[in-house]
Amino acid sequence: MTRPDPRKTAALSAALSGAVDLGALKARADAARQAAAAPASAAAAPADTGSSVPWIVDVTEASFQAVVEQSLQVPVVVLLGASYSPESQALAATLTRFATGSGGAWILARVDLEQAPRIGQAFGVQSVPTTVAVAAGQPIDAFAGPIADAELSAWIARLLDALRERLPGIRAGEARATGVAEEEVVEDPRIVAAEEAFEAGDYVAAQGFYEQILASEPGNELAKEGLAQARFAERAEAVDPAVIAKADAAPEDIDAQLAAADAEIAGQMVDEAFSRLVSAVRRVFGEDRDRVRQHLIGLFELFPADDSRVASARRALASALY
Repeated sequence: MTRPDPRKTAALSAALSGAVDLGALKARADAARQAAAAPASAAAAPADTGSSVPWIVDVTEASFQAVVEQSLQVPVVVLLGASYSPESQALAATLTRFATGSGGAWILARVDLEQAPRIGQAFGVQSVPTTVAVAAGQPIDAFAGPIADAELSAWIARLLDALRERLPGIRAGEARATGVAEEEVVEDPRIVAAEEAFEAGDYVAAQGFYEQILASEPGNELAKEGLAQARFAERAEAVDPAVIAKADAAPEDIDAQLAAADAEIAGQMVDEAFSRLVSAVRRVFGEDRDRVRQHLIGLFELFPADDSRVASARRALASALY
């Protein structure tokens, strides 16, 4: 097998970022379950595994959302293939072999597009096989076509490295894979308390927990990331999406610009939010400029340091300032 065209791979990953309407697929699946009068517990169950390994699943349209929800804990590698495609079958065999030994550090979700075409439509699949990595409910990387085993292994390794500090199930799965008892993977109870407050929607309490950690450990990266997320979640919860139109109509209104940027980030309009605040930096001076700059830097902290959108916006910000 040969390496896919990197230009096509990059384009596919970029196209998927923030563009996949998984919610619409969930709505169709929910409607199908209701029509079939399925028990409520069935909606929460993952797909029929088709395997004795619980982290390898064969996905249907009705079960896909339940699998996506597991991406809050570990990455989900979605293989979109078809039974008529030899390349799909070969890639499925390799991914299945890799997933079997993963300990559940990631989930393999196998999709037969002949049986579940709407999943392919949701991802905008142009050819089979297509492989998509999903984390925290959103596609984050993808490639089309076959790929050499060594390159596939490296791709999965990069995925786990990028997400290990963000998705709590990765380390537990790796511990299972290496024979280390799961109990030996000790979680910081302070981080756990903060995350529980965040998940309960108590963003103020979550901020308090993270701030206490940082008071004694200023270099704690998990606490830094968590604090940024909690602060943004508190703001985003209160923001009115209509503020975007208000900000467009009043470019001199700094409060509106900051709130609009938050609304755009919450709506997956990342480039628009960054561009809005960089433009504001160019227009204002003094305390207002520093206020916009600090807000933009705070938004940068919501994303991985190597996110290309952040890198581009940082360059634009430097140009606007100097």
